[in-house]
Amino acid sequence: MEFFDTHAHLNFSDYAIDFNEIIENSLKTGISIINVGTNLLSSERAVDLAQAYEAGVFAAIGLHPSNIQYDPETQKGSSNKPEDVVEIDFDAESYGGLADQKKVVAVGEVGLDYFRLPKSKTRTQAMKEKQRQIFLKQLAFARAKKLPVIIHCRNAHDEMIELLKNDFSDNGAVAGVIHCFTATKDQAQKYYNLGFYFGLNGILFKIDLAEAVAAMPLDRILLETDCPFLAPPGAPDRNVPQNLPTIAERVAQIRNDSVDTIINSAANNARKLFGIN
Repeated sequence: MEFFDTHAHLNFSDYAIDFNEIIENSLKTGISIINVGTNLLSSERAVDLAQAYEAGVFAAIGLHPSNIQYDPETQKGSSNKPEDVVEIDFDAESYGGLADQKKVVAVGEVGLDYFRLPKSKTRTQAMKEKQRQIFLKQLAFARAKKLPVIIHCRNAHDEMIELLKNDFSDNGAVAGVIHCFTATKDQAQKYYNLGFYFGLNGILFKIDLAEAVAAMPLDRILLETDCPFLAPPGAPDRNVPQNLPTIAERVAQIRNDSVDTIINSAANNARKLFGIN
């Protein structure tokens, strides 16, 4: 049986010592992986990992909203980890060189994150506006490169839907997935109408998303771990792709589907969205 972890971060420092062992074990158990970038450094690392393996490992490249530099005077990034380095803007030339590399299957993760906002209303508005501008730049980049997008959206679903509607109306649709889905059933329907897939992961054990997940068309569901984050209950805190069957079981339970149905459908959906033969 084929599994597809459509959103992993084995390109992060958390796996600096044992990434090869984790990837090899994943491949041996039938789990293919898309490692996702959050900035240029982690995107480069994702591409390097994809190219190091003959099959089963792929890459996505992009600038995460939390990796955008809003205040050059004070904001230096949250840590010294390469994946946390902030960037003042989206450099289409640098990312373009990565997008043209073999086994790059998506632009991501990109989007909006309104979880941690400045106390000042003026600074908050400036931060939101910069996120919107850079997201739209990356959407245009994905369109030009003919790649789907992996969208990160936290506390901003209504605004994201409106941004996508307006951009698609003006410039044409871009395929993609709403990663780590946390929206409502009504919002899911709007994303569906825009052509999006839904990335389901360990957040299902933390937030009640049953109404939305139960209503999702089977041909739009993807499985992901978002490792090293969101490990399912009972697993070590550092998540790994090998926990994907636990996610599949949870999705099947919510939907009253068989686990095999969820696994097979999600793998087929991943291959279709990301153009993987």
